[in-house]
Amino acid sequence: MGGWGSGKRWSSKSTTGDYRRLDVRRLQRDRLLERRFWFNWQWTCNGERVGDINIRPEADRVILSYKHRRPGDDWKHEEYPVFLERTRCHYGGERVWFRCPARGCGRRVAILYGGAIFACRRCYGLAYESQRQSISDRADSRAWAIREQCGGWGSLFDPLPLRPKGMHKRTYRRLERAYGIACRTSTIEFAARMGISPEEALELG
Repeated sequence: MGGWGSGKRWSSKSTTGDYRRLDVRRLQRDRLLERRFWFNWQWTCNGERVGDINIRPEADRVILSYKHRRPGDDWKHEEYPVFLERTRCHYGGERVWFRCPARGCGRRVAILYGGAIFACRRCYGLAYESQRQSISDRADSRAWAIREQCGGWGSLFDPLPLRPKGMHKRTYRRLERAYGIACRTSTIEFAARMGISPEEALELG
């Protein structure tokens, strides 16, 4: 893989599951973008840490800092900004996006995939891997979809926004129940990642 900004497009044989994901919706949901100091984000597999990255949010961007290496090579330090874009939702609130930092791209995306650099799915030529998506990832996606359908972003720790005008009460109640289930599943996963109890995770929200 090339260094940051190399502009290289990689093989389409790889899938999104082969790369570490940095999801701006998760950072927004956990209110981590509101911080103005470094924090550490980790990836785990079967309870074991398999990678981590330091992130410093600023008003219109986040700074990523981490080390990586190819097999047989020395560790290389990377530190660069990823700009953010904020868009208004139809029923209020806002949604945050990454701008892909790869040279010649700049696409507005929710997820960046980490190899030598963090770049969008198109830059890496990745296919989706929904069949292997984890339970927690599906819960997160489901909760965000319901929240957007009801006109709100912000945080999944917040209650579902009020029923939008024109939505039937029965539909809203069904979405509200599904949203609660998805949020509980996501909170349990987040707590396990951070090594805390679900109750402590809710307090952080």
